[in-house]
Amino acid sequence: MHHPTLAILNRKRVCTKPQFAHSDAPPTYAPPLKGGDPSFLDQVANACRLMHLAYRTEQSYVAWVKRFILFNNQRHPCEMGAAEVRAFLTHLAVNRRVAASTQNQALNAIFFMYREVVRRDPGEFGEFVPAKRLKRLPTVLNRGEVQRVLAQMSGTYGLMARLLYGGGMRLMECVRLRIKDVDFQAGTITIRSGNGDKDRLTILPESLCQQLHDHIDRLHSLYAMDREENLPGVELPHALAVKSPGDGLSWPWQWVFPARAASRDPRSGIVRRHHLLEDGLQRRVKKAVQLAKLSKPASCHTLRHSFATHLLESGTDIRKLQELLGHSDVSTTQIYKHIMAKPGLGVRSPLDMA
Repeated sequence: MHHPTLAILNRKRVCTKPQFAHSDAPPTYAPPLKGGDPSFLDQVANACRLMHLAYRTEQSYVAWVKRFILFNNQRHPCEMGAAEVRAFLTHLAVNRRVAASTQNQALNAIFFMYREVVRRDPGEFGEFVPAKRLKRLPTVLNRGEVQRVLAQMSGTYGLMARLLYGGGMRLMECVRLRIKDVDFQAGTITIRSGNGDKDRLTILPESLCQQLHDHIDRLHSLYAMDREENLPGVELPHALAVKSPGDGLSWPWQWVFPARAASRDPRSGIVRRHHLLEDGLQRRVKKAVQLAKLSKPASCHTLRHSFATHLLESGTDIRKLQELLGHSDVSTTQIYKHIMAKPGLGVRSPLDMA
């Protein structure tokens, strides 16, 4: 459904007498994304950048704040409070039938907007209708199905898919892998800033060492070309980008899976070489699943689920698997035990007893 462009979304508007939840200082705003007076959504985006939130989180928060404003007849958040927030969250659960995680994401975005941009406590939200939490088991491929899928993939995307399964990596953890985080001698891969902004170690499959080593060796020519063309260095984590910006030009910080061409950074506007986009790998895995003629749906994340289940089946300790997957709570890892304990396992059907 198309909505008209909102005046609130196209001009800066600040509460005249804000009520601060955690501070007595006046609200401060990040510099505008572009020249001129920033819109309210630009202020939300700037606040995300001041807090060093991920770009995807920024996009999500801005989208939810816009939907919240549209739902409430284009009123400014300064003029709204707990009642409007509860109505919006209830609408998502009752009318839109969103998942509980989606409703929580909307709540987090709205709370962030009030705390960091409006600088006001919107009140308690405890009375909204919560979305139902459905317990679903993840799709898992058996070992033969995994091999059928991987057999349909080759080249760089084939290598990436094998890392997803062989190391239990998430999609974005794979595309954001840097050369310095691959340790061939130790047989490990260091995952930086995974879910919860945590680092962890995972397995570098022995069968992939030579292929990955050859792949990285081929990147030297691309790296040399970028230096000859005086291309800016790769993107660095926020603290390091300020402390040691020159590291982006060094070999260890380069992407293991760089894009073929340089492109403009959506935040800074700098033209540099980024990593491959995740949707390319997603499309290749989807195509491979179709070619493998599997009878179940599968995606990049299915390879991670299969990694966890197959390790448990081979006797890996649940706590060790928790570390490899980067789960904060072992209860999250326990779901793979439920997949192993298939319904009826060890019990004969009464039909077979006849």
